[in-house]
Amino acid sequence: MTWIRPPGGIANGLRIGLLGGSFDPAHEGHLHVSETARKALKLDQVWWLVSPGNVLKPGSGALANRLASARAAGDHPAIRVTDIETRLGTRYTIDTVKALQKRFPGLHFTWLMGSDNLEQFSRWRRWRQIAARIPIAVVRRPGSVLAPLRAPLARLLGVSARSGPAPSLVILDGRRNSASSTQMRELALGAAAEAMLNLTP
Repeated sequence: MTWIRPPGGIANGLRIGLLGGSFDPAHEGHLHVSETARKALKLDQVWWLVSPGNVLKPGSGALANRLASARAAGDHPAIRVTDIETRLGTRYTIDTVKALQKRFPGLHFTWLMGSDNLEQFSRWRRWRQIAARIPIAVVRRPGSVLAPLRAPLARLLGVSARSGPAPSLVILDGRRNSASSTQMRELALGAAAEAMLNLTP
């Protein structure tokens, strides 16, 4: 097993939240999910796992650009932005979780996501195995606050009052943040198209 440098200082017993995604671009919504979970679950760190490529979001921008975006948005002492999935050689969440748990057995990991991702979690590869291996915490986001009522994961596990060992699913609520990478990309494309039209003689 190849040694992999962790994103930050580690010690046995630390509680680490894992927030995966393409971060294309990173935005306040990622920070909101991280901070809500960090405070509610008393996490020591949150690792932003900037994926080499999201199979559910083909056409992601260059990894270096997405890492830079995440570092700018995740400027917080408890957040560690990392491309560790690239170094682990993992592409799917289940493989990443297994690799991290194997390499850092003294850490207590919790998978973090917004409620918008909970709705599509059952499309993830071996999603039931993910749920069996790692506790999951979901932060409610605008437009998907009812996701816990209809998501297959919630029907499978039920919703716990507090985070515990896997399998467990806890729903966290708080101030809502509507920032979306998809929306930001669409706005950027629209602005670029408008600029091109303005340059046309």
